[in-house]
Amino acid sequence: MEFPSDVLTLDVDAHVATLWLDREEARNAMGGALWRDLPLAAAAVSSVKDIRVLIIAAKGPHFSVGLDLKEFGGGFTSPATSKSRAASNAQSYAGVRAMQASVTSIADLAVPVIAAIHGYCIGGGVDLVSACDLRLCASDAKFSVRETKVAIVADLGSLQRLPKIIGAGHVAELAYTGKDIDAARALAIGLVNAVFDTRDDLLAGARELASEIARNSPLAVQGTKAVLAANDGRSVDDGLEFVARWNTMYLQSNDLREAMTAFVEKRPPVFHGD
Repeated sequence: MEFPSDVLTLDVDAHVATLWLDREEARNAMGGALWRDLPLAAAAVSSVKDIRVLIIAAKGPHFSVGLDLKEFGGGFTSPATSKSRAASNAQSYAGVRAMQASVTSIADLAVPVIAAIHGYCIGGGVDLVSACDLRLCASDAKFSVRETKVAIVADLGSLQRLPKIIGAGHVAELAYTGKDIDAARALAIGLVNAVFDTRDDLLAGARELASEIARNSPLAVQGTKAVLAANDGRSVDDGLEFVARWNTMYLQSNDLREAMTAFVEKRPPVFHGD
């Protein structure tokens, strides 16, 4: 699939797309080009009806070493300009909000997103994978909510999304200390669903999981993701009412008819998402 970017590559194989962090020479450090192109990649995925699952993976030895401090570092120490302090602060705020929106574009995708992580996954890398639905990693993976070690409060989603994944106590430990944790600890606290021996095994496992999801009705899978997201901030009863409305809208689908027919005919169903 053609996608013009210097830092991302998008491949599509049948119903599964893979978005590659593709800045190997910089260990996939996250600079302005990444924050600009990530929402464009999300829009490209959304535009292709046949895509049912997205994998986010990385080329090179590391998933991401986080924010590109060489690119952004000058912004923290630059000399005074003719702008007022208020104008400079407003510009900084707008920049942070734009990067937050970039990560959120992945969380907002209708299709499930699987992160396949190897090597370092630091700072902004954790922000990105916490916006995914599922996380898998290789045994060499190292995770770190590193921002306190460089005198920053993590502001791109880790502090908001991780408590729903691993629990508040684990988030506090990782965020206050900035420590690295290995794949075994990530699995133990529920940050990842599975650990694979090698990067190649990881990518194969991610594709196998994506294919398993893609074989199901895309209407049902995307509806399930929407219902899970709608549970945030709702009571159980409100959540039940939401799913009742959802199924009232979408239950009578051709996919459901295909599922029933395939069951009677004792064959695997073939879903088309309508």
